[in-house]
Amino acid sequence: MTQGSPLQLILKFAWPLLLGNIFQQLYNMVDTIIVGKYVGANALAAVGSTGTIMFLVVGLANGMATGFTVLTSQKYGAGEYEQTRQTVSNGVILAVIVCAILTVLSLSVMHPLLRLMNTPTEIYADAYAYISTICMGIFALVFYNLFSSFLRAVGNSTMPLVFLIFSACLNIVLDLVFILNFHMGVRGAALATDVSQGVSAILCVIYIYSKVDVLRPRREDWKLHPCYTRKQLTVGVPMALQFGITASGTMVMQSAINIYGATAVAGFTAAGKVQNLLTQGMMSLGQTMAAYVGQNYGKRDMERIDAGVREANRIGIIYSLIAGALTLLLLPHLIRLFFAADVNIDELLPYATTYIRFCVVCFIPLAMIFIYRNTIQGCGYGMTAMTLGIMELVARLAMAIGSMFVGSYAMAVASDAAAWLTTGFFAWYLFARVRKRILKKWEEGIY
Repeated sequence: MTQGSPLQLILKFAWPLLLGNIFQQLYNMVDTIIVGKYVGANALAAVGSTGTIMFLVVGLANGMATGFTVLTSQKYGAGEYEQTRQTVSNGVILAVIVCAILTVLSLSVMHPLLRLMNTPTEIYADAYAYISTICMGIFALVFYNLFSSFLRAVGNSTMPLVFLIFSACLNIVLDLVFILNFHMGVRGAALATDVSQGVSAILCVIYIYSKVDVLRPRREDWKLHPCYTRKQLTVGVPMALQFGITASGTMVMQSAINIYGATAVAGFTAAGKVQNLLTQGMMSLGQTMAAYVGQNYGKRDMERIDAGVREANRIGIIYSLIAGALTLLLLPHLIRLFFAADVNIDELLPYATTYIRFCVVCFIPLAMIFIYRNTIQGCGYGMTAMTLGIMELVARLAMAIGSMFVGSYAMAVASDAAAWLTTGFFAWYLFARVRKRILKKWEEGIY
């Protein structure tokens, strides 16, 4: 990604990522649809009520794992292929340690966390069954994302898509088998996710070892290298903390929404799935910029980084306008997919519509967050990027806590929009400062 038209490269690289992210959201939606139709509206609310906890647990692990691959991208962009292999082995060892710690920790605190979040009594048992099963599969979830990120770090966004499509199809089949045949309820939906992600991780490993020599560590590489460990943790830990900080805000937001009962939670959950599906282009742009910027940072080419950021912003604005229009248009129709025929959609739709209307007006700042955050991280400034998560947390906390005091559902669901609006423009300012810092370092010969 260090040569050729930035616009063409970004579009070419982002397209498979977009398809992959959409497939991932689709099979997450299928989870929800199958649970809602065949287990019940309360079961769907239970799955939805744990969404922010799932984002916290998996986000902590995946944020750190993804951060480990930034150094791989930089070494590859600099043409240092032996060091590229060493960053892979080092990242895998660190990921194993992180997964072990997070699995034990997450299972230990799950009951108090669900109670702290005001989880309604009628959905508590299902909520715990679902999220505890997800936590048991942290290794599978993390290592699929880790190996996919390694492939993207060297410019290959196609094969992760192939494996994800296979995983999505497998997940749907397993959902139906575990829920309809084995009557496992929400636990079956979670188990299907764990197994399908694990299969994808194995397929990634097989492909890397058979096709991508630059990512295949030698026997002597399998040890912790202090220099790489320090650098990978310097990027990975802030990325994990950023996910944790952002998730903490969404957990407070979910706690505020839970107060309004299972019907509100179910409507909000369905709307959130639709919103997540139609904003995957923003996430894909962010993932693309992490690889693009990482390689060009390794080459010390700020002019090319600037060009990529400009093109990504243009794409982000156009995509945000289209996604916003589609979200408003499709919501009343898509929400019906999540519930059985006997569920009164008219009771759920007002909760869903209120949330979506706040979201769509802030889609452009949301796209800016993905672009600038990943650009900053691609340059290796993980701790700086973490301040964006703090901004999101403060905005969500203010709105969510305020909504609890005044008893306003609208104010509670506006927490996302407030976080995106304040953080999006701060992200632009933060990148301008990071850019100046990098140029000064390069002028002084510090790399």
